[in-house]
Amino acid sequence: MKNKFNAIIIGFGKGGKTLAGDLANRGKKVALIERSSEMYGGTCINQACIPTKVLENQSSMIRRENLNDFNEKAIKYKESIDKKEKLIAKLRDANYNKLNCNENITIFTGQGSFVNENTVEVKTIDGETIRLEGEKIFINTGAKPNIPDIKGIENSKIVYTNETLMKLKKLPKKLTIIGAGYIGLEFAVIYGSFGSEVTVINTKSNILPREDNDDSEEVVNILKKRNVSFLNDVSIVEIKEENQSAKLIYKKNNEEEQRELCSDIILVATGRKANTEGLGLEKANIELDNRGFIKVNEVLETTTKNIWALGDINGGPQFTYISLDDYRIIINQLFGDKTRKTKDRKNIPNSLFLDPAFSRVGLNIKEAKEKGYNVLVAKMATEAIPRAKQIGRTDGFIKIVIDKDSEKVLGATMICEDSSEIIHLIQLAIDMELKYTYLRDRIYAHPTMTEALNDILSPSMIKEV
Repeated sequence: MKNKFNAIIIGFGKGGKTLAGDLANRGKKVALIERSSEMYGGTCINQACIPTKVLENQSSMIRRENLNDFNEKAIKYKESIDKKEKLIAKLRDANYNKLNCNENITIFTGQGSFVNENTVEVKTIDGETIRLEGEKIFINTGAKPNIPDIKGIENSKIVYTNETLMKLKKLPKKLTIIGAGYIGLEFAVIYGSFGSEVTVINTKSNILPREDNDDSEEVVNILKKRNVSFLNDVSIVEIKEENQSAKLIYKKNNEEEQRELCSDIILVATGRKANTEGLGLEKANIELDNRGFIKVNEVLETTTKNIWALGDINGGPQFTYISLDDYRIIINQLFGDKTRKTKDRKNIPNSLFLDPAFSRVGLNIKEAKEKGYNVLVAKMATEAIPRAKQIGRTDGFIKIVIDKDSEKVLGATMICEDSSEIIHLIQLAIDMELKYTYLRDRIYAHPTMTEALNDILSPSMIKEV
C-alpha cells in the first residue's frame, strides 16, 4: 500500500503538529507519523515542560505546608503523579483529536523510516507496513536522554531518566542526581521539595559555569533550602545495586581514593541527544553534524532537497518555543517572503523553574565584558520588593546589565517570583535597543513584581563593575 501526500511530517512535537495543522488548513494533504501513542503532542506535553512544571508547582505547595512526616509527603507525591498523568493524558488526547479531525491530515502511529528521498515506510503499532510518498518531508523527532558510559548505569531497577522517574509513584527517601544542568537542577528542586534527600553529582567545580558567580551562588543557596546538596569535581567509577538500593562509587578532585554514596535510586540527567534511531536517514542522504544532530542550513533545510528538520533534532536550542519558531521559519520560506532565518534569532529568554525561577535574557556581566562593553549593573534583592513580601516569596534578586556608554539594556538575570513572566519585558527592551530609563520611568500596576523596575533602575541602585 502506497499513499501520496503533499507533506510527510515525522514526529508529533510542537513544530511538527503546528506545521501539520497549518499545511492542512492551506489545503495540503498531510501525513503525520508518531512512533508512540503516548507521545501525541510531543516531548513538552508528555515528558518535559508540562509534567515537570505540574510537579514543581505541587512540590512547592507541599514544601510550604511544612509537613514533618515523610509518609504524608509520600502520599501527596503519589497524588501529584496521578494528577500529572491525568493532565498529560487530557492534553495528549486534545492534541490528537485536533489534528485527527482535520480531513487533510492522516495520522500514522508507528516507526517511520526513510526508503529514499521522497518515500517513508511506516511500521504501525498494528503490525502493518505502509509506504508514504511525499513531495516535502519534515523531521521533528526531537531528542532523548543521553546516557553516559558508566559501569552499571544500565540497571533500570535503580537508575532512571527524567522520562521514567516521573512515572514512579513511590517517593524516594534519598535520590542521587547525576548532572547539574537544567534538567538535573529542576528535578533536584522538585524532589527536594517533596521531601527527598537529594544529592546532585557534578563533574565540574561549580554549577551553571557560564553564569555570573553571584547568580550560580544564589541558585545553590536556594537549592540548599530545598533539601539539596552538591558533590562537585566528581568522577563516577561505577553504579551498583545492593539490598535493593543504589550505590554510587566515585572519586573526588581526581583523588585515588574511592568513595561511596548510597540512595534509593539514581536519576541520570546528563543532557539529551538526537532522536535519530530507526529513521534510516542514510537512505535519504541526510547528513548529521559532529554532535549527531541533523545538519541544517539557516532555513532548516537538510542536505537533501525538500527535506527539512525542525525542533530539537536539528541541534538548535532545545526549547519548545524554538521548535515553534522553526515552524515559523519554514512557513515563511514556503509561503511568505522568504526572509526568516535562524540567524534572525537574538536575545532568547529562558527560565529554570527552581521556585523561584532563574530567568535569563541577553548578556550577563561576564559576557558583556568579554564583548568589550563598559558595564553598569542594577541589582536589588527580592526581599526589597513589596509584592514579594506580601506573598512571602522573598528568595533571590533581580539584576539588569546596562551599557554605560549608550545606556541601553544589555541583559538581565532574575531569580525571583514571576521572573519567567517579567523576563520578556527585558527581552523586548533589548530587542528595541531601549535605554534603561525607559523601563525605569514606566507606570506599572501595584502591587506587582514588575514595578520593582522603578526602584532597581534608580540612580542609587546602579553601579559600575
